[in-house]
Amino acid sequence: MDNAEHMHLIYIILAAAFATFLTRIGGYVMITQMKRIPPRMEAALNSVPAAVLSTLVAPAFVSGGWDVAAAMLVAFAIGLRFSSLWMLAAGWLVVMAIRHVVM
Repeated sequence: MDNAEHMHLIYIILAAAFATFLTRIGGYVMITQMKRIPPRMEAALNSVPAAVLSTLVAPAFVSGGWDVAAAMLVAFAIGLRFSSLWMLAAGWLVVMAIRHVVM
């Protein structure tokens, strides 16, 4: 990479950081100005963690291979009944067993 490409990359990173900062501070300012959070906004804010988790998990589930998909399904089933530690351990065991025994 030459110097122009490095500067272009730095500008992209700075623009992304600035946009992230604006969205975060904008949300904070908007909520602090309200006396009471409307029910629809509260419902939207409550759905953010599930949306973020979906955006992190879905690509791996779709393009990660059948071993990753199987591990995620087992982890999901375990997670319905047990704690996160057991869910993590079950998913890890399934993917390792498939990769080292079956493949």
